Amino acid sequence: MMSEHIETPRDSARLHNHLVVESSKDEDKPGPKSKHKRNSIVIAVDSTDIKVTNRGEWILDKWKKNKRNRKGFIKIYVATVNIKTKKIVSMDVTKENVHDGNILKELVGDVVSKNNNIQKVLADGASHDSNDNFKYLDELKITPVIKVRKNSSIKNNTNCTPRKLSVLEQFKNIKRWKKKSGYGYRWITESAFSSIMRMFGEHVSPIKWKNIVNELMLKASIYNMFI
Repeated sequence: MMSEHIETPRDSARLHNHLVVESSKDEDKPGPKSKHKRNSIVIAVDSTDIKVTNRGEWILDKWKKNKRNRKGFIKIYVATVNIKTKKIVSMDVTKENVHDGNILKELVGDVVSKNNNIQKVLADGASHDSNDNFKYLDELKITPVIKVRKNSSIKNNTNCTPRKLSVLEQFKNIKRWKKKSGYGYRWITESAFSSIMRMFGEHVSPIKWKNIVNELMLKASIYNMFI
């Protein structure tokens, strides 16, 4: 029997993360001929908002000083498998005040712990374009496919060679970079979000944060079973 403890939002998301992966573990095993490629995957990272129909304890705490009857929302961060499987391999649920850029390392680290040969990480530049993220992926020998911001400067990347090279390549010919890197395949995450919302709706109904996380993790697991 598990001993009770008070879960933080981050603990709850990590505790139940295995629900998302286990449902597809057996189905995604390759045959004998592709054994050497078993751990080679490309993941795309993105986020979406989920409406909260029943404002729970954490929402009441956030808005208790606000007289307006305002509804909150939560974020789902998903790293999806490559285009061949379209399955969710890592997922994190956070409150709305957590910035996207702070979550990429956690998601990638979680996938790396299960699969030591990630080829590329596709991510939106508006949220994940940072020297830290480029350096982190480079240290893991993962190709960062992150669209840099339009106002990026090479001078500001003297200490981050991977991002500097990416800036140069993208500014030279952004269309060719997108095609060559496979950046366009980020649509896979949008497809996953869309499928989950079609199956279960765009909201969650539990009141407590732990139950909200449990519900979303369960929905992701069911999605993996049917994809």
